[in-house]
Amino acid sequence: MSRTRMLRRVTLAALRPVLSVVALVTLYYVLPMNRPAGVGAFALLAAGLAAVVGVVVWQTRAILRSTRPVAQGVQALAVAIPLFLLVFASAYHLLATDVPGSFNQSLTRTDALYFAVTVFATVGFGDIVAVSQQARIVVTVQMVGDLLVLGVVLRVLLGAVQRRRHDRGS
Repeated sequence: MSRTRMLRRVTLAALRPVLSVVALVTLYYVLPMNRPAGVGAFALLAAGLAAVVGVVVWQTRAILRSTRPVAQGVQALAVAIPLFLLVFASAYHLLATDVPGSFNQSLTRTDALYFAVTVFATVGFGDIVAVSQQARIVVTVQMVGDLLVLGVVLRVLLGAVQRRRHDRGS
């Protein structure tokens, strides 16, 4: 493989995950957060988490078929983890809008995303605090989900990469 072709492959492999994250965050900010009457933040959270599971399954299958499983694995993580965080950020934003007083302050989309990331990173600065029982339930679900993402999802995706690399090597 020529040096130019190798450089192009590496550049594309690096750009795809970055562009995926940029696209997801852009969609988070530009898509309206309207929903049908009677559909609460919990229902949308469940639908969003189902979408995350669907993406992980789809990405795992893509890794198992890929000629470049490592690059596909990086792409999978670059989609699954930000999507997971954006689902919770959306739930926090909707909950703060629907049920004022759920948090110690009102949440903009940026505040909600910041809060989701601080919960994921287990930083917990204390500047935004879940106050209502509903908000605390959603935060608890995220904390459990964080453990699952860090344990199960990483293991599944990395296992798929290893399996595909092994299958290609034999």
